[in-house]
Amino acid sequence: MTYNSSVDTKAPPSLSQAITKGGLGFAVVSLCVFATVTFAERWMYMHLGLAGSYLTWIALFILLGGAVLGSLVVGRWRLPKFYLLFGLAFFAYALGWVTAYFTLHRALGEWVGSLAGSILMALVLAAGFGAARSTPKLAAILFVANSVGYFAGAAVFDYLGRPTGMLIFGGIYGLCLGAGIGAVLQLAQAGRAATS
Repeated sequence: MTYNSSVDTKAPPSLSQAITKGGLGFAVVSLCVFATVTFAERWMYMHLGLAGSYLTWIALFILLGGAVLGSLVVGRWRLPKFYLLFGLAFFAYALGWVTAYFTLHRALGEWVGSLAGSILMALVLAAGFGAARSTPKLAAILFVANSVGYFAGAAVFDYLGRPTGMLIFGGIYGLCLGAGIGAVLQLAQAGRAATS
């Protein structure tokens, strides 16, 4: 087996490509995960409990999201290794979000969760790509994308209710957060390339 150096020197997608592909791809992922919330939440709570249900949803986001977002990565962290990095980043994000939400509750918990989750995801991704100096910028992008997606989606859900509102919530949330993650992946890789 020979080493193919052209794989490691391939440029990441442009920022607009990363935002578009990340947003659309993660919207589909989120729609799939939110469909399980829409149609199986009660069953999951009864059979898996609260913690088991949330861990299942986190695992689905990592499994499906890693496949979509991994296509935006070149070099050392390309698939299948990207699953490790994305898994750690998304788990840190979810841990920050869920901890804040269940501790502070309601709107304050949601806002603090969005901020904490975004910072934790940015820290993991920045460390993974060797872009530690970019962490504040990456966290800000994730916070805005996550917050817009979550609160716009929640407003639609509050207006329409289940099942339609929950599914649209998932699509909006995934579109915005995926666009933010796509931008972060592109910027982290571009920053690493500029310093190497």
